[in-house]
Amino acid sequence: MPVPFMQVDAFTSEPFAGNPAAIVFLPVTADEGWMRQVAAEMNQSETAFLVRLADGDFHLRWFTPTVEVDLCGHATLASAHALWERGDLAPEDIARFHTRSGLLTATQRGDWIELDFPATQTEFCDPPLELLEAIGAEAQFVGRNKFDYLVEVASEEIVRRLTPDHARLRTLPVRGVIVTSQATRKEWDFVSRFFAPGSGIDEDPVTGSAHCALTPYWSEKLGQTSFTARQMSPRGGTLQTELKGDRVLLRGQAVTVLRGEILT
Repeated sequence: MPVPFMQVDAFTSEPFAGNPAAIVFLPVTADEGWMRQVAAEMNQSETAFLVRLADGDFHLRWFTPTVEVDLCGHATLASAHALWERGDLAPEDIARFHTRSGLLTATQRGDWIELDFPATQTEFCDPPLELLEAIGAEAQFVGRNKFDYLVEVASEEIVRRLTPDHARLRTLPVRGVIVTSQATRKEWDFVSRFFAPGSGIDEDPVTGSAHCALTPYWSEKLGQTSFTARQMSPRGGTLQTELKGDRVLLRGQAVTVLRGEILT
């Protein structure tokens, strides 16, 4: 039986920007090996697999082309957008996802979608030599959380111009590396890029889960709880974030670019 899927650009209001995700709508839980094959075939930074549960909630799993991940913001945003667009949820319904990171929710806020995610705390650490050499920039701060290294550099321009050594980053025992700075332009509070060659993605275009760490980090540094953030990949994307206790609200937009069926 053909399996429907959509491709959605997340954290953007325009097609062919932001971060693309494939969303696969399963009637029942699928074999993990098949899901890995589909994710490799889709070749997006994440492919999301959704199964509707008896109570109307959804089971959600995320795969890069090479590994399953514990938390993904842009594919969750894309999944919620797809469910509302297909009519699987009414506009006023809250999308509820059961995941490896617990219960995650999404709510429509006008033209934006708001995700409720767990905050990720980052602790200072002594950086391994290969980390800073691979990034090729002087660090103002280096920390590590349960997923990634977080590196602050001196300026937005440094973030924009980074050309890291992905082969060396691939040797680090983390999901990825977040590089960030305070923004120069007034429309943003901070900027970032995210590199995850060890997870099969040299550079992720827009990374919602990284902002679960960036939001509390910049909240402590800047003394505020609400931000407009820009991820400065070539595709680029904009997020609104808010720290609320041990949770982070991530707001973004999304655009459908493709619908189809998996035939095998």
